[in-house]
Amino acid sequence: MASLPALATQRKLVIHPHPNAAGTRPRFARLRHTLRRLLGLLLLVFAASAAAAAPTPDELAALYVRSVDKRLQVPAHEARQYGTLALQMLQAANIALERPQYLLLVDRSPRVQAALLFWLAPPTTAQLIGASPVSTGRTGEYDHFETPTGVFDHTTLNLDFRAEGTYNDKGIRGFGVQGMRVFDFGWQPARRGWGQGGVSPMRLLLHATDPEQLEQRLGSVQSKGCVRIPATLNRLLDQYGVLDADYNDALTEGRRLWVLSPQRVPVADAGRYLVIVETERPARPAWSPHPLRAAPKKRPAAPPAPAASVPNLQGSSTAAPSKAPARNAATAALACANG
Repeated sequence: MASLPALATQRKLVIHPHPNAAGTRPRFARLRHTLRRLLGLLLLVFAASAAAAAPTPDELAALYVRSVDKRLQVPAHEARQYGTLALQMLQAANIALERPQYLLLVDRSPRVQAALLFWLAPPTTAQLIGASPVSTGRTGEYDHFETPTGVFDHTTLNLDFRAEGTYNDKGIRGFGVQGMRVFDFGWQPARRGWGQGGVSPMRLLLHATDPEQLEQRLGSVQSKGCVRIPATLNRLLDQYGVLDADYNDALTEGRRLWVLSPQRVPVADAGRYLVIVETERPARPAWSPHPLRAAPKKRPAAPPAPAASVPNLQGSSTAAPSKAPARNAATAALACANG
């Protein structure tokens, strides 16, 4: 039997750390510190490369030509007039631009139905980046509003969401294919296009539409009050964060915004304003032809029946896609959810 001193010695040997452990801890600490520094440097390099890759206005205009498949060739003198109108609308809304930024202007005139993307440099410069056909509100039918005019702010107070790509009861994907970004400009007063008229709140959205049945109609009044745009323009605005100034500020503050693509390359002069005007043109300009008169009408293919397990949220006027933030879902009696 071992003596008590021997047992004590053995116990000490058991509970003592490994002879090299004391030296291991500092090595691990130094390794962690080195890894943190390398990670920080990688993040700085990534941020610098992303900033370097951000397109300039001229480069964005070239990207517009290459990537947006539905474009309008607006004459230079008319582009200048629309640019001046955009600046006048901002001034009328008591908005003073403190830096260059992008702005999307929509002419809801039934004889125009066009969106023009501008880069504005205060006080008077307005460079046209590109233009595309859109569809705004068609009145004369229940739950259809006249698209409101004015200056509308794109902020995180009304968080955007993504289309689920589901079909409504009419076989239409109201917000376009799955993943399309839906830009939310909040509740806005708008004139009712049915009954005795009057004004009611509607949810003003900027979004893509059904690629087979409705995108071919862009350039004519078709929506329930929102602004429909080509899917390729939707992707350009999304990919380059063209109207995401407030979203960028939120990211800088440390907020996590699931709707933003991790692959996006935001422009340096992101804007935040959608301007909608009514020019009341007496005749349709040659640069914005009526789509249903310019090409024969195609007979739409029979849409597939929606799966029973997938809710038909795109066609509902009482619910938003389930991926939307809870507060959006609670207030999403979307005026233009049927496309």
